[in-house]
Amino acid sequence: MTIESRVFPDMDKAFATTVSPSPIVRKTAARAALVGFNDSTHMLLAECFRQFGIEPVPVISEAAERLRREKFEACVLPLASWTDSETVLEATRGSRSNSRCVIYGVGGSAQDTMRYSRYGINAMFQEPLERPAMLKLVRATRLLVLHEFRRYVRIPVMTEVSLVGDGRRVSATSIEISSGGMSIKTAEDFSSGVNVEISFALMTLPRVNVRGTVSWNKPRSLGVRFDSKDDRRLKIKTWIDSYLEN
Repeated sequence: MTIESRVFPDMDKAFATTVSPSPIVRKTAARAALVGFNDSTHMLLAECFRQFGIEPVPVISEAAERLRREKFEACVLPLASWTDSETVLEATRGSRSNSRCVIYGVGGSAQDTMRYSRYGINAMFQEPLERPAMLKLVRATRLLVLHEFRRYVRIPVMTEVSLVGDGRRVSATSIEISSGGMSIKTAEDFSSGVNVEISFALMTLPRVNVRGTVSWNKPRSLGVRFDSKDDRRLKIKTWIDSYLEN
Protein backbone atom coordinates (compact mmCIF):
# COMPACT_ATOMS: atom_id res chain seq x y z
CA MET A 1 0.00 0.00 0.00
CA THR A 2 1.35 3.42 -0.93
CA ILE A 3 0.51 6.52 1.06
CA GLU A 4 1.63 9.99 0.09
CA SER A 5 1.26 13.14 2.14
CA ARG A 6 -0.01 15.38 -0.65
CA VAL A 7 -2.97 15.24 -3.02
CA PHE A 8 -2.25 14.89 -6.73
CA PRO A 9 -4.71 16.75 -8.97
CA ASP A 10 -4.63 14.39 -11.95
CA MET A 11 -5.99 11.12 -10.59
CA ASP A 12 -6.75 9.63 -14.00
CA LYS A 13 -3.17 10.06 -15.18
CA ALA A 14 -1.61 8.91 -11.95
CA PHE A 15 -3.68 5.73 -11.93
CA ALA A 16 -3.80 5.01 -15.65
CA THR A 17 -2.27 1.60 -15.08
CA THR A 18 -4.21 -0.39 -12.51
CA VAL A 19 -4.95 -3.97 -11.67
CA SER A 20 -7.78 -5.32 -13.80
CA PRO A 21 -11.05 -5.55 -11.87
CA SER A 22 -11.75 -9.00 -10.50
CA PRO A 23 -14.95 -10.79 -11.55
CA ILE A 24 -18.00 -10.13 -9.43
CA VAL A 25 -18.49 -13.04 -7.08
CA ARG A 26 -22.26 -13.40 -7.28
CA LYS A 27 -25.27 -11.64 -8.70
CA THR A 28 -27.76 -10.63 -6.06
CA ALA A 29 -31.52 -10.80 -6.55
CA ALA A 30 -34.62 -9.21 -5.09
CA ARG A 31 -36.01 -11.28 -2.20
CA ALA A 32 -39.57 -11.95 -1.11
CA ALA A 33 -40.23 -13.15 2.44
CA LEU A 34 -42.91 -15.87 2.47
CA VAL A 35 -44.30 -15.80 5.99
CA GLY A 36 -46.60 -18.26 7.75
CA PHE A 37 -47.62 -20.65 4.94
CA ASN A 38 -48.02 -24.42 4.79
CA ASP A 39 -45.77 -26.38 2.42
CA SER A 40 -48.15 -26.55 -0.55
CA THR A 41 -48.97 -22.82 -0.51
CA HIS A 42 -45.32 -21.93 -0.01
CA MET A 43 -44.27 -24.02 -3.02
CA LEU A 44 -46.90 -22.43 -5.25
CA LEU A 45 -45.95 -18.89 -4.22
CA ALA A 46 -42.23 -19.64 -4.53
CA GLU A 47 -42.67 -20.95 -8.07
CA CYS A 48 -44.52 -17.80 -9.15
CA PHE A 49 -41.93 -15.39 -7.75
CA ARG A 50 -38.98 -17.39 -9.13
CA GLN A 51 -40.46 -17.18 -12.61
CA PHE A 52 -39.91 -13.40 -12.48
CA GLY A 53 -36.41 -13.50 -11.00
CA ILE A 54 -37.46 -12.82 -7.41
CA GLU A 55 -35.92 -15.12 -4.79
CA PRO A 56 -38.50 -16.55 -2.33
CA VAL A 57 -37.24 -16.84 1.25
CA PRO A 58 -39.16 -18.98 3.76
CA VAL A 59 -39.59 -17.16 7.08
CA ILE A 60 -40.69 -19.80 9.54
CA SER A 61 -39.81 -18.54 13.01
CA GLU A 62 -39.32 -15.11 14.60
CA ALA A 63 -40.95 -13.54 11.56
CA ALA A 64 -41.50 -10.10 13.08
CA GLU A 65 -37.91 -9.88 14.27
CA ARG A 66 -36.51 -10.93 10.88
CA LEU A 67 -38.67 -8.40 9.04
CA ARG A 68 -37.53 -5.76 11.50
CA ARG A 69 -33.79 -6.30 10.96
CA GLU A 70 -33.31 -8.15 7.64
CA LYS A 71 -33.81 -6.48 4.25
CA PHE A 72 -36.50 -7.87 1.93
CA GLU A 73 -37.94 -6.25 -1.17
CA ALA A 74 -41.32 -7.96 -0.75
CA CYS A 75 -43.28 -9.66 2.02
CA VAL A 76 -46.09 -12.18 1.45
CA LEU A 77 -48.32 -13.25 4.34
CA PRO A 78 -51.83 -14.63 5.02
CA LEU A 79 -54.38 -12.12 6.28
CA ALA A 80 -57.20 -14.31 7.57
CA SER A 81 -55.75 -17.60 8.79
CA TRP A 82 -52.69 -16.44 10.70
CA THR A 83 -52.80 -14.76 14.10
CA ASP A 84 -49.42 -12.99 13.78
CA SER A 85 -50.21 -11.06 10.59
CA GLU A 86 -50.63 -7.70 12.28
CA THR A 87 -47.46 -8.12 14.35
CA VAL A 88 -45.44 -8.85 11.21
CA LEU A 89 -47.03 -5.99 9.27
CA GLU A 90 -46.27 -3.56 12.06
CA ALA A 91 -42.66 -4.76 12.29
CA THR A 92 -42.23 -4.49 8.52
CA ARG A 93 -43.60 -0.98 8.14
CA GLY A 94 -41.74 0.12 11.27
CA SER A 95 -38.42 -1.20 9.98
CA ARG A 96 -35.97 1.30 8.56
CA SER A 97 -35.01 -1.18 5.83
CA ASN A 98 -38.45 -2.56 4.94
CA SER A 99 -40.79 0.39 5.42
CA ARG A 100 -41.20 0.67 1.64
CA CYS A 101 -41.11 -3.01 0.71
CA VAL A 102 -43.96 -4.41 -1.40
CA ILE A 103 -46.51 -6.26 0.77
CA TYR A 104 -48.73 -9.01 -0.65
CA GLY A 105 -51.70 -10.30 1.31
CA VAL A 106 -53.09 -13.79 0.74
CA GLY A 107 -56.80 -14.49 1.21
CA GLY A 108 -58.92 -12.66 3.70
CA SER A 109 -62.23 -10.91 3.39
CA ALA A 110 -62.97 -7.30 2.53
CA GLN A 111 -63.19 -6.73 6.28
CA ASP A 112 -59.66 -8.12 6.74
CA THR A 113 -58.38 -5.86 3.98
CA MET A 114 -59.87 -2.80 5.68
CA ARG A 115 -58.48 -3.89 9.04
CA TYR A 116 -54.94 -3.92 7.69
CA SER A 117 -55.31 -0.97 5.33
CA ARG A 118 -53.18 1.32 7.49
CA TYR A 119 -50.16 -0.87 6.70
CA GLY A 120 -50.41 -0.12 2.99
CA ILE A 121 -50.88 -3.59 1.50
CA ASN A 122 -49.89 -3.31 -2.16
CA ALA A 123 -51.51 -6.39 -3.72
CA MET A 124 -53.79 -9.31 -2.85
CA PHE A 125 -53.70 -12.97 -3.87
CA GLN A 126 -57.32 -14.13 -3.88
CA GLU A 127 -58.29 -17.56 -2.54
CA PRO A 128 -58.59 -20.21 -3.74
CA LEU A 129 -55.10 -19.73 -5.13
CA GLU A 130 -54.85 -20.42 -8.86
CA ARG A 131 -51.52 -20.36 -10.63
CA PRO A 132 -52.55 -18.28 -13.72
CA ALA A 133 -54.04 -15.52 -11.56
CA MET A 134 -51.03 -15.57 -9.24
CA LEU A 135 -48.59 -15.24 -12.14
CA LYS A 136 -50.63 -12.36 -13.53
CA LEU A 137 -50.45 -10.54 -10.19
CA VAL A 138 -46.70 -11.03 -9.77
CA ARG A 139 -46.12 -9.93 -13.37
CA ALA A 140 -48.12 -6.75 -12.76
CA THR A 141 -46.26 -5.85 -9.55
CA ARG A 142 -42.72 -7.12 -10.17
CA LEU A 143 -41.45 -3.69 -11.24
CA LEU A 144 -42.38 -2.35 -7.80
CA VAL A 145 -40.28 -5.10 -6.23
CA LEU A 146 -37.34 -4.53 -8.58
CA HIS A 147 -37.46 -0.78 -7.98
CA GLU A 148 -37.22 -1.37 -4.24
CA PHE A 149 -34.35 -3.80 -4.84
CA ARG A 150 -32.35 -1.29 -6.86
CA ARG A 151 -32.73 1.35 -4.17
CA TYR A 152 -30.74 -0.82 -1.76
CA VAL A 153 -28.82 -3.38 -3.83
CA ARG A 154 -25.15 -3.80 -2.94
CA ILE A 155 -23.08 -5.70 -5.46
CA PRO A 156 -20.00 -7.51 -4.13
CA VAL A 157 -17.05 -6.68 -6.36
CA MET A 158 -13.29 -6.44 -5.89
CA THR A 159 -11.40 -3.75 -7.78
CA GLU A 160 -8.60 -1.32 -6.99
CA VAL A 161 -9.78 1.97 -5.54
CA SER A 162 -7.85 5.23 -5.19
CA LEU A 163 -9.01 7.14 -2.12
CA VAL A 164 -7.92 10.77 -1.72
CA GLY A 165 -8.77 12.80 1.36
CA ASP A 166 -7.43 14.21 4.59
CA GLY A 167 -4.20 15.13 2.76
CA ARG A 168 -3.53 11.53 1.75
CA ARG A 169 -3.86 9.24 -1.22
CA VAL A 170 -4.46 5.58 -0.43
CA SER A 171 -4.70 2.52 -2.65
CA ALA A 172 -7.51 0.30 -1.37
CA THR A 173 -9.86 -2.47 -2.51
CA SER A 174 -13.63 -2.32 -2.94
CA ILE A 175 -15.90 -4.74 -1.06
CA GLU A 176 -19.42 -3.82 -2.20
CA ILE A 177 -20.84 -1.06 -4.37
CA SER A 178 -24.29 0.49 -4.69
CA SER A 179 -25.69 3.49 -6.52
CA GLY A 180 -25.35 5.49 -3.32
CA GLY A 181 -21.91 4.48 -2.08
CA MET A 182 -19.39 1.72 -1.54
CA SER A 183 -17.56 -0.17 1.17
CA ILE A 184 -13.77 -0.31 0.96
CA LYS A 185 -11.08 -2.49 2.49
CA THR A 186 -8.09 -0.52 3.76
CA ALA A 187 -5.78 -0.51 6.76
CA GLU A 188 -5.78 3.30 6.77
CA ASP A 189 -8.05 5.13 9.18
CA PHE A 190 -10.35 7.89 7.94
CA SER A 191 -12.73 9.56 10.39
CA SER A 192 -16.45 9.63 9.68
CA GLY A 193 -17.46 12.86 7.97
CA VAL A 194 -14.18 13.31 6.06
CA ASN A 195 -14.69 14.44 2.46
CA VAL A 196 -12.92 12.23 -0.07
CA GLU A 197 -12.64 11.63 -3.79
CA ILE A 198 -12.49 8.07 -5.02
CA SER A 199 -11.45 6.66 -8.36
CA PHE A 200 -12.07 3.15 -9.67
CA ALA A 201 -13.01 1.13 -12.75
CA LEU A 202 -15.34 -1.84 -13.22
CA MET A 203 -15.51 -4.47 -15.95
CA THR A 204 -17.50 -2.42 -18.47
CA LEU A 205 -17.23 0.94 -16.71
CA PRO A 206 -14.20 3.10 -17.56
CA ARG A 207 -12.44 4.75 -14.64
CA VAL A 208 -14.74 7.13 -12.83
CA ASN A 209 -13.97 9.75 -10.18
CA VAL A 210 -16.65 10.72 -7.70
CA ARG A 211 -16.78 12.81 -4.54
CA GLY A 212 -18.04 11.32 -1.31
CA THR A 213 -18.02 11.38 2.47
CA VAL A 214 -16.81 8.69 4.86
CA SER A 215 -20.03 7.47 6.48
CA TRP A 216 -18.62 4.77 8.79
CA ASN A 217 -15.33 3.14 9.66
CA LYS A 218 -14.26 -0.14 11.20
CA PRO A 219 -10.88 -1.81 11.63
CA ARG A 220 -9.52 -2.35 8.08
CA SER A 221 -12.67 -1.13 6.30
CA LEU A 222 -14.82 1.95 5.78
CA GLY A 223 -17.90 3.14 3.93
CA VAL A 224 -18.16 6.07 1.52
CA ARG A 225 -21.46 7.75 0.65
CA PHE A 226 -21.38 9.35 -2.79
CA ASP A 227 -22.10 13.08 -3.04
CA SER A 228 -25.67 13.39 -4.33
CA LYS A 229 -24.69 16.63 -6.11
CA ASP A 230 -21.91 14.93 -8.09
CA ASP A 231 -23.47 13.86 -11.39
CA ARG A 232 -20.57 11.51 -12.08
CA ARG A 233 -22.18 9.02 -9.68
CA LEU A 234 -24.96 8.52 -12.26
CA LYS A 235 -22.48 6.50 -14.35
CA ILE A 236 -22.28 4.05 -11.46
CA LYS A 237 -26.07 3.81 -11.20
CA THR A 238 -26.31 3.16 -14.95
CA TRP A 239 -23.69 0.42 -14.69
CA ILE A 240 -25.56 -1.26 -11.81
CA ASP A 241 -28.88 -1.14 -13.70
CA SER A 242 -27.23 -2.66 -16.77
CA TYR A 243 -25.52 -5.35 -14.72
CA LEU A 244 -28.76 -6.39 -13.02
CA GLU A 245 -30.59 -6.62 -16.35
CA ASN A 246 -27.98 -8.85 -18.02
